[in-house]
This record gives sequence, C-alpha cells and structure tokens, in this order.
Amino acid sequence: MFKILVVEDDRELNRAVCSYLDQNGYKTVGCLSAGEAYDAMYGGTIFDMIVSDIMMPGIDGFEFAENVREQDQEIPILFMTARDDLTSKQRGFKAGIDDYMVKPINLDELLLRIGALLRRAKIARSHRLEIGKLLLDADERSAYLDGEEISLTVREFNLLYKLLSYPRKTFTRSQLMDEFWDGDTSSGLRTVDVYMTRLRNKFSSCHDFEIVTVHGLGYKAVLR
Repeated sequence: MFKILVVEDDRELNRAVCSYLDQNGYKTVGCLSAGEAYDAMYGGTIFDMIVSDIMMPGIDGFEFAENVREQDQEIPILFMTARDDLTSKQRGFKAGIDDYMVKPINLDELLLRIGALLRRAKIARSHRLEIGKLLLDADERSAYLDGEEISLTVREFNLLYKLLSYPRKTFTRSQLMDEFWDGDTSSGLRTVDVYMTRLRNKFSSCHDFEIVTVHGLGYKAVLR
C-alpha cells in the first residue's frame, strides 16, 4: 500500500484529503506544518509521495520542497495551493515539485494525478515498464513480448519507452525529434513517421497497447 504524506495547515482540508485517499486504497499521514512533516519523514516512516500546501506557518512549501529534494531526488511532490500565479508555479517546479494543483481541489482529479505520479515514480525507480505481456527494460534497452525478445534499435526502444511511460499523452513530431535525434538536422519530421511504422509492425501481435496517430500533431500510446 502506498503511503502519502499530506502537509496542509487547513485542518478541515487536511482531514478531507486524507480521508478521501484512505478510502481509495492509500495510507496517509496528515501534518499541519513542514516541521511536523519532517518529524514524520525522519521518524522511520517511508513515504511514497508528498502532497503539500505552499502557504504554511514557519517553513513554506517552497523551502520544504527544496529541503526534501536535497535528501530524495525521486519522491513525487504535488503542490495544492490557492496561489494561481505563474511566478509561484515556476518557483515550485524549480524547487523540484512534480505537479501543481490550484484550490479549490477536486478530489477525483487529485486521485488521478496521484496515481499518474506514483506510476511514473515506479517506472523511474525500477527502470522497467510492464504493460500486459510486454516488458521494457531501460537498463538493457531490451523489449520482451510474452517472454520473447523483440529486436529494437536504441532509438526505437527510446521512442516506445517514452510513449508508454505517458499513455494518452500526445507528443508532437518536433518534441520527439528534439529529444531523440540529438539535433540531427538532416532528418525531417517525417522520419518520426517511419519509426512509428516500424514499431507498429514489430508489435503488431501485441494487443496491450496501440500507437495512435494524432492528426496534425504527432503520436500517443493508448493502453488496451
């Protein structure tokens, strides 16, 4: 069971968030300040994620996130705050947070975001991505479908791993070119189409995902 630390000085909101997450399969610890959160974190409990406010007495959320990041580079941090200005968002992400929600919080949306962040954190820690009968091992740069290795080039593997790490997220051809072609200006954007066709052919027998063309934009992976 995933353990989530909720740091929020509004007692009612803290209680509501913790109660909702507990009802949906998580184990939560609620703290009213960063000081209480430090005590919880360094008292022996290992948390999988942090949900934190910004405006709190004493140490604010920015400083709290920075301090956490000095000790742990991987734990997901989500800010939920009344501050909706771009400067606060920029400062939050520079401090190392992973997501940002503006109050009033929709608890159903919070649950969805937590699930996505925890899934990505698991992928990052294990360097392995499992979807149905498909296994992608980032350390080996290897793909196995139902136990049988599928031969992929490094670029093919990287493209597939990227798409499957963010299912339903659309990546433009330009985004993929910038990340995986290392500034190779001799290749046009249609080169991405060639690689997607190769991946579709190589995984035509895999029924656990589909690479979908988003017309006028690029591609996304859809899990079945």
